[in-house]
Amino acid sequence: MPANKKYLTQSKWQRFAKITAGFLGGYLVTIAIHMAVAVWFGSKNTVITMSYSGFILWAALLIIAFIPKNGWKTWSVYLVITVLFSAVIYLGK
Repeated sequence: MPANKKYLTQSKWQRFAKITAGFLGGYLVTIAIHMAVAVWFGSKNTVITMSYSGFILWAALLIIAFIPKNGWKTWSVYLVITVLFSAVIYLGK
């Protein structure tokens, strides 16, 4: 059964924004969160734990990136979250 045409009306730029936000933006958010936890709580085991929880968080952020209709809003939200957690890293040092 072919896809319904009304769900395929995205521009190529919106599709590109969603895919890159999912892959790169999700990765940036995942790394920023785990580094903030490592710096803030002083845990050395966070890097080891990140190999498991990081993949789960990245996969969830990848899926969440496709929910909104505008991919650029997803990018902006992911960048704001990354900057916030980067500030936590900076202040935690």
